[in-house]
Amino acid sequence: MSTTKKIAGVALVAALGVTTLSACGGGDTKDKPAGASDAPKSKTVTLVSHDSFNVTESVLKEFEQQSGYTVKVLKSGDAGAVLNQEILTKGSPRGDVFFGVDNTLLSRALDNGIFTPYEAKGLAEVKPEYVLDKEHRVTPIDSGDICVNYDKAYFAEKKIAPPQTLDDLTKPEYKNLLVTENAATSSPGLGFLLASVGKYGEDGWKDYWSKLKANGVEVVDGWEQAYNERFSGSAGGKKAKGDRPLVVSYASSPPVEVLYGEPQPTEAPTGVATGTCFRQIEFAGLLKGAKNEEGGKALVDFLVSKKFQEDMPLQMFVNPVTKDAALPELFTKHGVVVEKPENVAPETIAKNREQWVKAWTALVVK
Repeated sequence: MSTTKKIAGVALVAALGVTTLSACGGGDTKDKPAGASDAPKSKTVTLVSHDSFNVTESVLKEFEQQSGYTVKVLKSGDAGAVLNQEILTKGSPRGDVFFGVDNTLLSRALDNGIFTPYEAKGLAEVKPEYVLDKEHRVTPIDSGDICVNYDKAYFAEKKIAPPQTLDDLTKPEYKNLLVTENAATSSPGLGFLLASVGKYGEDGWKDYWSKLKANGVEVVDGWEQAYNERFSGSAGGKKAKGDRPLVVSYASSPPVEVLYGEPQPTEAPTGVATGTCFRQIEFAGLLKGAKNEEGGKALVDFLVSKKFQEDMPLQMFVNPVTKDAALPELFTKHGVVVEKPENVAPETIAKNREQWVKAWTALVVK
């Protein structure tokens, strides 16, 4: 999921199955130094990713020209599906680098040993709170907050203050207003479940969801249905006549509404309840058995470079993790800063995720 995958202002980015992002440099060995092996050294480096990976073409071409590598992107569904495939092909991976495993799946990836440790150039610029693997099997690339979004016009018309915290969502004034995604099938749905675990603990999250259910929470399969069909505040939801003014989405969703608005609004039509958030962190790692290990290392270095980090927000609608990367004006003007998101340790998630999701399903869906 992450899916989340994930990310999902990121879900607005068109996804292709297998994409070669540049044609330059592929397999060219004319500059092979004297005495080198007759076997051509691969000039293609393959990035295995979830469907939401995106990068500005000129930014990628600059990396390719400087490194001499051609980048090929293999997109294979959401992050959970990609991880499953990489576990099945461990030691003989489909690519050189895997991007998109997040903190909800991290311990599973590390426990299955699919990565080769590599300390990326530029890692010192990554904010330390994002470095969750001290062995450097994975490198932090981006972060994003799963949060409840609200329809500003609805609450202004009703003269009701929008909710700001998880506790608020159980109050009578918000009855039958919230739509969320299924925690078993959706990255933001799982993230919202984890927010409740982080807030209320193992002894309290079930009681919280019992209150949400009693207060009329609606559950749908995925983000696309929740945000673009059921949520009244999004452009898609308005067209679909959605009637739920609260939705589980991302803190980056309001800037996306501005960016793609027709005409582009001067103010985001949606807001973020900053006390409802769970922070996702996405990582990249050099796959064990990579055919082009040197190219893979160069690609990981690129993913934490200032050039890529500053390109990400408007391509994947996520936040950079490096200290020197600046956010675009669209984010600073229309986005929010989530000061205290809920977190759950990756090893705790790995140990309990399946039983939490089963218990949540039995309580909320069935």
